[in-house]
Amino acid sequence: MIRIDQIWLATEPLDMRAGPDTALARVVQVFGSARPHCAYLFANKRANRMKVLIHDGLGIWLCARRLNRGKFYWSEPWQTAQLSLSDEQLQALVQGLPWQRIGEAGVVTIV
Repeated sequence: MIRIDQIWLATEPLDMRAGPDTALARVVQVFGSARPHCAYLFANKRANRMKVLIHDGLGIWLCARRLNRGKFYWSEPWQTAQLSLSDEQLQALVQGLPWQRIGEAGVVTIV
């Protein structure tokens, strides 16, 4: 099992033809570096495909996911270039569910 301590989401789209080297270059461009035990998520412009680059401490893994219907709920680039996600938010995101209201973001503080 690959250990993942942090999950990062890039808001700018990535060309899904990108291979491991291109995806790694984008990680360095957006996040500054590829840190061990971190996962970096990218989507295409239509947000129906996602690529995940994982640095396991020894090398990198590049995974892809495609939704046959609908699209991933992605953050807008104008909000921020990168976001940190929790495990619960990642699970919702890869299933095509609205992840923004899960965890701390969904806590009600004002009545």
